[in-house]
Amino acid sequence: MTDRARSATRSGGDPRQAETHCPYCALQCGMVLRETGDRVEVLPRQFPTNRGGLCQKGWTAAELLDHPDRLTTPLVRDPATGELRPATWAAALDRIAAGIRAVQTGHGRDAVAVFGGGGLTNEKAYALGKFARVALRTRHIDYNGRWCMSSAAAAGIRAFGVDRGLPFPLADLGRAETLLLVGANPAETMPPLMRHLADQRERGGRLIVVDPRVTATARQADLHLQPLPGTDLAVANALLHIALTEGLIDKDYVAARTTGFDEVRRTVAGYWPAEVERLSGVPVADLEATVRALGTARSAIILTARGAEQHAKGVDTVSAFVNLALALGLPGRPGSGYGCLTGQGNGQGGREHGQKADQLPGYRKIDDPAAREHVAGVWGVDPDDLPGPGVPAYQLLDSLGTPGGPRAMLVFGSNPVVSAPRAAHIESRLRGLDLLVVADFLLSETAALADVVLPVAQWAEEDGTMTNLEGRVLRRHALREPPPGVRTDLAVLTELAARLDAPASFPADPAEVFTELRRASAGGVADYAGVSWERIDADEGVFWPCPDPDGPDTPRLFADSFATPDGRARFQPVTHRPAAEPVCADYPLHFTTGRVLAQYQSGTQTRRVAALRRAAPNGFVELHPDLADRLGVAEGDEVRVASRRGELRAPARVTPTIRPDTVFAPFHWGGAARANSVTSDATDPVSGMPEFKICAVRVEKA
Repeated sequence: MTDRARSATRSGGDPRQAETHCPYCALQCGMVLRETGDRVEVLPRQFPTNRGGLCQKGWTAAELLDHPDRLTTPLVRDPATGELRPATWAAALDRIAAGIRAVQTGHGRDAVAVFGGGGLTNEKAYALGKFARVALRTRHIDYNGRWCMSSAAAAGIRAFGVDRGLPFPLADLGRAETLLLVGANPAETMPPLMRHLADQRERGGRLIVVDPRVTATARQADLHLQPLPGTDLAVANALLHIALTEGLIDKDYVAARTTGFDEVRRTVAGYWPAEVERLSGVPVADLEATVRALGTARSAIILTARGAEQHAKGVDTVSAFVNLALALGLPGRPGSGYGCLTGQGNGQGGREHGQKADQLPGYRKIDDPAAREHVAGVWGVDPDDLPGPGVPAYQLLDSLGTPGGPRAMLVFGSNPVVSAPRAAHIESRLRGLDLLVVADFLLSETAALADVVLPVAQWAEEDGTMTNLEGRVLRRHALREPPPGVRTDLAVLTELAARLDAPASFPADPAEVFTELRRASAGGVADYAGVSWERIDADEGVFWPCPDPDGPDTPRLFADSFATPDGRARFQPVTHRPAAEPVCADYPLHFTTGRVLAQYQSGTQTRRVAALRRAAPNGFVELHPDLADRLGVAEGDEVRVASRRGELRAPARVTPTIRPDTVFAPFHWGGAARANSVTSDATDPVSGMPEFKICAVRVEKA
């Protein structure tokens, strides 16, 4: 029994309870779980991120713990019938180990790949990266967080020298005189965050939203800029052009704290507001109002999210908004700055400790000899035995089963059959593998294709840490043990490492893993050496970097310098370019995707919760009334959205909140309503981010 589960037990029939955090988004709202008899209830908890608030997903999260669809025994595919059948743990693990050995013997170590998830705890993300590099010795590991904020991460690293979603506490949003949200809809994706925006409004602050749709967040804005999808970069350059023209640049800040501004000045000189209005559809007056609100405010914050980042030019788009923030002197100024709203629960921590193809723990680069030596020393292996960098998530999935590509894959905490772009193609790649292993607690669309499915513990059944969108390291406390027949992901990796004769230890105890993680991250960009479970519990989390157990953590970055060799932030000259796939006569409309309030990610969990299913029972396609009229489509009619890659079918939702040249669908459903059957597989050359947010389609009544 874990320490927390043991301490949660009460004598005399009292309920057991545990303080923990929501299993969904990167806000990581604080909550209390209380178990009485056969019922687990969720109670709100006062925590800085959510301040006692929860969204509908958080309130209903415990319903999955005892869901009838819960997996409680391993499943192995019968080669004779092709069906998944119950098996013992020993048989399932032996099948996996034998399959891995056979594939690597015949095709080399890189013939086995690992695909992780942005919802895994820090301990599991760390262990998974170690398992890939030490037990499998494969370079092929990446994770679905690549599709979350990798573009913002890359832009942050090249501008600031560090990637932390928010380099300041979330509460700073409520103090900003002007707040610009670009491609973000927190009213639906992380509703408790809106409490901080309410604080901002109560203080007389101004909210500006950039989004092609009139979202729930945009409806609360003082000013809504509604650009054509894929033109955010041009909009950002036009904003900086206006700031230069109107003398709103913080010249002292630029001179003292940055480098490279002159080239950016020359680049944005060509982005005349009237030209950008013709390109994007955003009126010049709105561009000017936005710049003046930012440039004259005592404090201002610019935030980007998936709408700006999920493009084949996502890194450059984020860089354009970072350039604007730097030119106005915002990063590092009290109450001001640039930040990114991370999406997945551990999207931040998940990439810091080894799930990304090119990274080692502590946000170290895997091709850095000093980094390899340090981490190999912690792991007790030869640095020369560690593989080199792999490839980003989509390229990895697309290479499965191809000549020279991986022929086996282990998937932990992800459902790429629904979440990957060009999803039907990726599904076919997964089907063609010699061995597909999925560890999950529900039979997702990806797990349904697997040769072996391993039932693993849920968030309330294991201890661990998460790192939220602020870079705040948090503690999850287990309420109870997993059901009989269910094991933790760490226990799975321990067993497999032993069967593969791994030359290093793989502890199953998350406390032991975190202690090792601290050593491995020490001295890295994301330094957790001074973070301990006890320190987290004694306070409301710990912000990295925190190198000293007795020293302070770092709630705010960049106050004195940036994490670059000379301490200066770097401007990046970037230019607008069209979407990878322009509209044409055959595919005359723009297609974009996003989320809805009651569902989450690929919907594996939320589609099984009755209240959430009632609130959002199925996918849909948003059409502007003018477009619907031209197509002869009425509200509720089934429509077919087709691209060069595939199609989706779903009921029409006719609404004036979307542009007439654009259609929208949420990506939480599989089957006929799978939005990612349509999306583009073009990727950003720097981050590997797919272009989820725009492709060319045609729409017709089904």
